[in-house]
Amino acid sequence: MKMPPPREKKSKQRVIKKYPNRRLYDTETSSYVTLSEIRQLVMDRKPCVVLDAKTGEDLTRSILLQIILEEEAGGSPMFTTEVLANVIRFYGHAMQGLMGGYLEKNIQSLVDIQTKFGEQASGFTPEMWAKYLNLPAMQGMTANPMLQQLQEQMQKQADQFLGTFGIKR
Repeated sequence: MKMPPPREKKSKQRVIKKYPNRRLYDTETSSYVTLSEIRQLVMDRKPCVVLDAKTGEDLTRSILLQIILEEEAGGSPMFTTEVLANVIRFYGHAMQGLMGGYLEKNIQSLVDIQTKFGEQASGFTPEMWAKYLNLPAMQGMTANPMLQQLQEQMQKQADQFLGTFGIKR
């Protein structure tokens, strides 16, 4: 008796088509969506891709950058002008290829620590949170062991990154 081939689990990507009139069409829900709704898909970790309706070109990165631009303009920016200027300076520079990986590793480290913290704090009651936030260690956030670990890891990666070019702090 022949066994059927094992089923592959595919994470189905939601396809959003961008039309020339700048409208975004969600093929799964058969409706037009906004950047805000695409942002929510990202926040919910739902895989999606944005394609040009006419050419099929992948526009996902440009849509994500548009969402970041809106978030940055929304009042509480994450990036300072100096950080943005430094990112721009890396384009066309010999280190451009390394910068993306460097940022990706550091952001992943932050996400990992955030996840670990969330798991540890999942059973906290409001009273426990109040007590935790009033601890002397939390008054100066740098005393938090997880934040210290993140800072040390980022510092080490920065030293390694710059060390490959003979730059030492």
